[in-house]
Amino acid sequence: MHKILFLLAVLSLPCLSSAQANPTLWTNLNSLHSGQKIQIIDTVSKKHSGTFINASDASIAFAQTSGQENLQRADIRTVKLMQNKHRLRNSLLIGAAGAGIGAGIGAALHKGCSSQSFCLDIGGRALPAGIGAVIGGIGGLATGALLPEHETIYNVSPH
Repeated sequence: MHKILFLLAVLSLPCLSSAQANPTLWTNLNSLHSGQKIQIIDTVSKKHSGTFINASDASIAFAQTSGQENLQRADIRTVKLMQNKHRLRNSLLIGAAGAGIGAGIGAALHKGCSSQSFCLDIGGRALPAGIGAVIGGIGGLATGALLPEHETIYNVSPH
């Protein structure tokens, strides 16, 4: 039973990546507009964050708090657009999945009355299922709101 619940939990989570169709193309940077927040990871795994200025065939220019910086194309591994445009959608999807999983776990953990002379089983299986749904839903909503979703614009696959 635990293996089935684990499998349901894994399969019910939505895929959160929203990469472009082919993030290996440098020309994807042409879709960026001046002033958009970006994050660049260079070939030595150092993160550079700032606002996009422009991109040429050889480099990308962006502004940081310390001033404008240019990175050469050969030194860049990943460029991400730093917008959280699907935060509500992610919260609702993961909240619904959490509520469903919590309800399933709550119902599975319910133990009815055994052959005792007096038994008071208020709510039956529905009460622990409802409690599990509320706990799972709240946890899912919080997780969905906190998960970052940054669109990968450019990515060099490691060789």
